[in-house]
Amino acid sequence: MSDSATPATDEHETEYGEVVGFLTDLIRIDTSNPVKPERPAAEYVAEKLAEAGLEPRIFESDQGRASVVARLEGSGSSADALLVHGHLDVVPADPADWSVHPFAGEVKDGLVWGRGAVDMKDMDAMTLAVVRRMLREGRRPRRDIVLAFLADEEAGGNYGAKFLADKHPELFEGCTEAISEVGGYSYEINPELRLYLIETAQKGLAWMRLHARGQAGHGSMLNTDNAVTRVAQAVARIGAHEFPVTLTPTVRDFLTEVCEAMGIEFDPKQPEAAVAQLGPLARFIGATLRHTANPTMLEAGYKSNVIPERASAVIDGRFLPGGQDEFLAAIDELAGPGVTRENIHLDRSVESPFGTPLVETMLAALQAEDPAARTVPYCLSAGTDNKTFASLGMTGYGFVPLRLTPDLDFAAMFHGVDERVPVSALDFGARVLDRFLMAA
Repeated sequence: MSDSATPATDEHETEYGEVVGFLTDLIRIDTSNPVKPERPAAEYVAEKLAEAGLEPRIFESDQGRASVVARLEGSGSSADALLVHGHLDVVPADPADWSVHPFAGEVKDGLVWGRGAVDMKDMDAMTLAVVRRMLREGRRPRRDIVLAFLADEEAGGNYGAKFLADKHPELFEGCTEAISEVGGYSYEINPELRLYLIETAQKGLAWMRLHARGQAGHGSMLNTDNAVTRVAQAVARIGAHEFPVTLTPTVRDFLTEVCEAMGIEFDPKQPEAAVAQLGPLARFIGATLRHTANPTMLEAGYKSNVIPERASAVIDGRFLPGGQDEFLAAIDELAGPGVTRENIHLDRSVESPFGTPLVETMLAALQAEDPAARTVPYCLSAGTDNKTFASLGMTGYGFVPLRLTPDLDFAAMFHGVDERVPVSALDFGARVLDRFLMAA
């Protein structure tokens, strides 16, 4: 057991020394979705798994859009399997905006810098390092572990998780639970108490295109049937609309526990007052109090003096667990007459129980390395591939264990400039992940 007040020892750094190298290598393989395919990263991962004695398989859904799946057999033949999945793609990054090149995989000031350092090649690297060490030492987890390194998560998973779930569901035979990204990281209340946020719920996703038709004509003439005006009015109504606050069970539990830990008064009738006092945590939780709908794109016309027959807009909608029908009905009402809605990408919301043996195992693994650890559930305002695996009957959680330094604005790292993760957090995460996988 490592002392929570001291950094990782040289011994621990040696034990998991591969993790930093794996992460820097993966960052240097540019997998910016959609312009850079995942195949080179998939081949790298498959090679590392094969070296350890596993039999990874690469599945290509389209040219270069590759995922890797392997199964690590456990010692308990009757136990259900656990899926550990991460994605290989990243969002693009403009080097001109960064203080280091986003695909150089640079290590400086005790941090690994680059696109994917947090989202989520860090977990890919930790998983590789832990599994390889297990196999070197002849250790087997209690249950089968299915390892999946996936394509296309940043664009909805059609070329990755959704492809595999639809075309190769047999890969996940026996899997009842899954862990993946955006959870398990720490928030320090004080040196004696660190909260580790476990993602147990996700808002649903509704990317929608609104269409309006009108009378085409000359720009100099009167026109009361203007498609541009109609879609613009719909966008204005939707963009200005504030959905009512709705406390889901996960968000209520999060606020109750966090406010108690921070000494903040929490009135369930006025949750926004509590959220306003949460500091950096407010970024993660603020958008989970209500449905949201943000206009993101407009398209109409082809010449300044021609009134077009058609106009369209794109809305990024996120709905609370259990609120899909209510949300879409509200969007249709706000859009108004003469405007139709097309679903570009509609994906479910999910909400998993917190008081489960798997979450208890997470806490035990965390506290073995950090006695000041306490786990709390939270709802993610975005989404992960756990949505897809829920369709196969799996209960999913966000658990990438990282003990973060208090000065790191972790929320800003996701899709942000100068994305980076402490080397000490990677070492901590590998130790916790090892304990967790062996006991899960």
